[in-house]
Amino acid sequence: MKRYYIVYEGIVQGVGFRWKIMTLARKYNLTGYVRNLDNGNVEAEVQGNGVDEFLKESLSKDRFIRIYDYSVKEIPLSENERVFDVRF
Repeated sequence: MKRYYIVYEGIVQGVGFRWKIMTLARKYNLTGYVRNLDNGNVEAEVQGNGVDEFLKESLSKDRFIRIYDYSVKEIPLSENERVFDVRF
């Protein structure tokens, strides 16, 4: 099991990106969160056995979403986390 901290840069706010991330996280049975940042980026923490597959699919092309860059950092697991949330 792994936990990643991911920051997505590009056209990722106001285009349904957080909903896409939440849907993918649930598809892969991951826990964590996603939220918009004040600078226009989106950050996510995802944890589980399918994080690599999740990351690959989260970067796939979309009609409105445009990811120009992203960063990934492996971070310590959160032992008591049970769900994936959209945070505001």
